[in-house]
Order: sequence, then structure tokens, then C-alpha cells
Amino acid sequence: MSRFLVVLGTTSHSGKSTLVAAICRLLSNRGLRVAPFKSQNMSLNSWVTQNGSEIGIAQAVQAWAARTEPTEFMNPILLKPKGDRTSQVIVLGKPLADKSAEEYYRDIESLKSVVDRSICELEKDYDYIVVEGAGGAAEINLFDRDIANIYVARHLGAPIILVGDIERGGVFASLFGTVELLPEDIRPLVAGMVINKFRGDPAILGSGMQSLEKLTGVPVLGVLPYLDLDIPSEDSVSLGDKKTGPAGGEVEIAVIRLPRISNFTDFEPLERFARVRYVALGEPLGRPDAVIIPGTKNTVSDLRELKEKGMDRQIQSLKDTPVLGICGGYQMLGREIIDCGIEDTVGTVPGLGLLDAVTRFDLYEKRTVQVKKTVTGGGPILDSIRGQEVTGYEIHMGVTKPEGDAAFGDDGAVAKSGLVIGTYLHGIFENENFRNAFLDFLYRRKNLLRDPAASAQSDGYTVLAECIENNLDTQKIWKMLEIGPQ
Repeated sequence: MSRFLVVLGTTSHSGKSTLVAAICRLLSNRGLRVAPFKSQNMSLNSWVTQNGSEIGIAQAVQAWAARTEPTEFMNPILLKPKGDRTSQVIVLGKPLADKSAEEYYRDIESLKSVVDRSICELEKDYDYIVVEGAGGAAEINLFDRDIANIYVARHLGAPIILVGDIERGGVFASLFGTVELLPEDIRPLVAGMVINKFRGDPAILGSGMQSLEKLTGVPVLGVLPYLDLDIPSEDSVSLGDKKTGPAGGEVEIAVIRLPRISNFTDFEPLERFARVRYVALGEPLGRPDAVIIPGTKNTVSDLRELKEKGMDRQIQSLKDTPVLGICGGYQMLGREIIDCGIEDTVGTVPGLGLLDAVTRFDLYEKRTVQVKKTVTGGGPILDSIRGQEVTGYEIHMGVTKPEGDAAFGDDGAVAKSGLVIGTYLHGIFENENFRNAFLDFLYRRKNLLRDPAASAQSDGYTVLAECIENNLDTQKIWKMLEIGPQ
């Protein structure tokens, strides 16, 4: 029988995902077989497993922290918001349907068997399973249908660690209130609390933590500092926390912040080398050194809003500026999009016209696959790596047919200038050869040299695990899992 530990939060973005990743890494460091699990995740950032299943990026990150391969059983239900009060419901890695919240909760009972099966599948391969809840654990209006927190906690009966985010204020009230509002049968399972994202001397929290322990009868395991880690961000909440930093400030890359942006983790590898600025549709684009149009949950709707706000004209006015479109961004760069009612319209929608390509949405089918491609496109960016391989993963509906040479084997397109590139490959900047080719071109244009030291990427998982060991009472955590001291 596997042993379970459940990590719940007082709010969304309290730090559940990173704590689960840290515990997974620490258990893996001890040579134990460990896996993450989140029954239901709502995220716009996703990952494709080896068998082509789509799961939340957070569970992929946690699996990597555990030194194991991500599978669909680690996140059996994924909700991808579409911005119109509906979400695409993905079950065991495959799209089921677009549903409103009312429709989804009406069918929640049928999904419990999916959760149960996934837990059983993980138990076959792992001795320890670290479970992440979703959002706030004390949403009393949802207790009867809370499949991510209450159902799983009740089903497993495992020890619970509750995480609160002090940066948002009111952490003592939120921790106390969450414990008090939990159902009576689940409240005794709370075995420890963690205060997260503290900037300052934790000693000043001492009296508050003592009072909290007396009020709840639950020990505070420690205080975690605010961390800026080299691991992918979980969701659009993290995007809101991003600040345009000084890194590589002389080279600026503008990422168009689409209303339904997805997989913005594609661009995080650039943040060590350039000033990455997320530009809302109504903001001035300025004169960036490059523009990236990211993926989106609804290409047609975001293209329409992009045009309504005049961002299309701003992008088109930039002469001799590299423009890269990924996934939905690639579709927007083409001549037109033909939607047969799959997105939100029926008919033909003109694209930005920067690539000679046409996209069709014919079927409610999603391509989710890990891929390896050869660089076949030319021009001042791709010429230096032509013939080399790149890897990535595709998550998209629709089929795009370009005229002329593709960018990567049978994928993507390149304008005659070589400065406009479209591709379906998420994770493209994880490829050092493509990242260097893209950045070196931008730096050469400004007669700048890139600092080679910036290429050294820290092991975010090791840093995270060390932080947990240094700031939390890990012996109490191991006791919850019935593991002796090392």
C-alpha cells in the first residue's frame, strides 16, 4: 500500500505546487519511489506526456522533481478556461467537451471513478504519493462537489499540510479560518501548517504562530521565504506576478498578452537573457527587438480582440523586426483562419498576413504529442542551425497549411525575409540551439555580446528542496509518512 500526504492551501497560488515538488524531490533524494497527484487542475499551462496525454504543467514539474516520467494519472482531470464561462474538460489526457461550471458540476459524480482509478494506477508503481489540492480548501459552497480537496482528503484519510500565503496578507486568519471551516471528519487530518512567501525575519512571526497553534491544535512546520525559482510557472496567476526585470535590459522581447494566453512558460527560458515584457492588447507596443505571439485557448476570439484593440496594426508596422508565433500565435500570423464552428464562429477570418499560411478548424480534435524535428527553414535566424534537431510538444486544434518552406520539417512556416516564423512547437526555447540562434541575432543587431555566464541555469529543484530542509521541520513531515530519520 502506498503512503499518501495531502497538501492543501488557504487560497489559489498559496504555494501548494512548489511544496509538493519539494517534498517529491526530498523523497526521491532518499531513494524512494514517489509521484505527485492532483485530481483536478485548472490551468492554461499544460504539458504533453510521452503517450500524448495532456496534463497540467505543475504535475509535470512535480514529476520531474520526483525524477519520474509524467503520466495522465498524475492529473486525471484538467480544466482549461476559455474565457466565456466555459472550460475545456480534459479527462485522462484527452479532451472530453467544453462545459460551463454548472454542466461540469452536474457530471462530477461520474468523474470520481476517474480519480479513484488514477490513484490505483499510481499505487502500482509508487510507494509514496504527494497529493495537491486546488484553490482554497474551505470553499464551503462546494464541499459536496469539491473533487480536488474534500473528496480526495476524505477518500485517502491521509495527513494534511495546509499552506498559507503571507504575501497576500491575513495569513493567520486564513489558516485559522480554513481549519475551522473544514468538515468535522477532515479537520483532524490537518497535521501541520506552513506560512509561505515571507519577505523578512521570520522571528517576528513567533508570537502569532504560537497563538495559531493554541487556537487550532495544529503545529506550524515553519516559514518559507519568497523564492524566485528556475522552474516553470504554474498558471496565469504567476503571469500576473511577473515583473519586467533588468535581465538583459538592452534587448527587449515583447510577448503579446492575449486574453486567453496559454503556455506562457514557453518564454521563461528567455528571461535570463533579455528583458521580456508582456504587453496587453490595449498598451503601446513600442519598438521591441522582437515580438512573440503566444498560444491561446481560443485563436479566433483572441485574434478578433487583437484587431479591435489595434495591436495587429502595431505588429504589422514593425519593419525588419523578428516576429515569432507559437501555436495559436502561428495560426494568427497566417493569411486566414477557416472556422467550421469549432472555435466560436463559422466562416473565414483574415489573419495578420505575415505568413503565407491558412488554418482550418474542422473537427473537435486536439493534437497532443511530443515531437522531434529538423530545422529546415532559412533566413538570418534559422540559417545557423539549419539541419539541426529541435524538440518540443504540440497542443492544438486546427490544421495549418503553409505555402513554401516549413520551419521545422513538416511544422511551421517562415516568411521570405526569414524574420517571421510560425511553429506549433511549445517548449521551443528549451532548445539551446534555437534559443541561441534567436538571441544571438537580436544581440548582433545591437552590436552587443551576450554574457555566457547567463547561460548557467541553476537546478531549481535542488534549491527548492534545500529551502524546505532549512526552513521547515521536515522530521514532522517524515513522521506523517511513517518514515524514520535519515
